[in-house]
Amino acid sequence: MRINRIPRPLTLLVIAIFAVSFGFSSGRAVEPYGPANAEFTIVVTDPLALPLACDCVKGYAQRKYEKLADYLHAKTKKTYRVVWGDSLEVCKRDYGLGRKTILIGKDSVLRSDSKSLKLEIVPFAQLTDDNGSVNQHGLFVVRQNDSASSLLDLEGYRVLWGPDSCDEKSAAPRGKLKELEIGTSDAEICESCSIAARKLVEDSNPKRVAVISSYAERLLEGCGTIKKGDLRIIGSSDEVPFVSAFYAGEFTSEDRRVILDSLVATKESKELLISLETKSGFVPYKSLKSK
Repeated sequence: MRINRIPRPLTLLVIAIFAVSFGFSSGRAVEPYGPANAEFTIVVTDPLALPLACDCVKGYAQRKYEKLADYLHAKTKKTYRVVWGDSLEVCKRDYGLGRKTILIGKDSVLRSDSKSLKLEIVPFAQLTDDNGSVNQHGLFVVRQNDSASSLLDLEGYRVLWGPDSCDEKSAAPRGKLKELEIGTSDAEICESCSIAARKLVEDSNPKRVAVISSYAERLLEGCGTIKKGDLRIIGSSDEVPFVSAFYAGEFTSEDRRVILDSLVATKESKELLISLETKSGFVPYKSLKSK
């Protein structure tokens, strides 16, 4: 999908977001891959993982983490089990986390989930996307016929935010409006991008804006949740980390070294890069604040 950005003429944004792409509506995990008694468990909550999305856009949101498990097994001679789910809580409830767990998912969501579960986690790697970035941002969208053409026009608007755990749909866009000294009010919190888009289209009241995740851009035309041309992008928030990997459990220093080295070496496997829809594989973790 091509979306022209300000100051170029704005194109209409086609929104077709499906609930499954941004979390299981059923609140259940996916059938695991690998032995139940594996030495390491990989918990995947990445919204672009194949079992957590759909195949509406060819070659996108179809990350195959079972291929990563096979790669790590060959590289480290250890056994791995992959568990997918819309949240850390769901994965723990349905399948358990194991003594040595590698968590891979949206950075801010895993931090929030682990805090709720009182689980100590340590970030150690980030997955690059197909452009080589490890970050994402929020997109401000309005109805096609709305008069707003930039963030500066949002004074007095009511905002459909994402959950507090999703920095790209909450903390980052709130910070951007505060930086611009734009006064808005909360319309409500929407659990998914699809819900926010649908509510925005169905709301007949003026001065409404929704915030969705940037990674949704290529999924917007896929499933017909709303009609073509209903919404358009008028601005974005600052970047926040996207998909990160964390340690949780009884990792030795040697475990950590071997796994990090193995993940960084994923850039050397063309087949794995394709399976994970990544340009450079995993890179050592570096927060935006440390730059």
